[in-house]
Amino acid sequence: MRFILTGGEAHDSTTAAELLNGRTTTGVIADKAYDNNGLRERIAEAGADAVIPSLSSRKVVIPHDRLAYRLRNRIERFFNKIKYFRHIATRYDRRAIHFLAALYLASAMIWMR
Repeated sequence: MRFILTGGEAHDSTTAAELLNGRTTTGVIADKAYDNNGLRERIAEAGADAVIPSLSSRKVVIPHDRLAYRLRNRIERFFNKIKYFRHIATRYDRRAIHFLAALYLASAMIWMR
């Protein structure tokens, strides 16, 4: 599991390609916000399938595996559970390294359940 901390104003898709570095996978599941050509090219270079629905503004709709996309709710449920940890939800830590450590600890606790 990997996390990259960014500023609150930064969009998640800016670090998505960096999260894929050094990983081998058969597919990447993401929502419409991650629909950009750069990320799709990065996923294709890794030899994986991009399970990302196209934005409504895209002129040529790129098909995706709808059945695999339904599995994304597992990821959404994980982020919902992590918000139950008050320390993380309110971000009490002043230093990013302490916040990241708490995030890893909470994630491990959730996955061990």
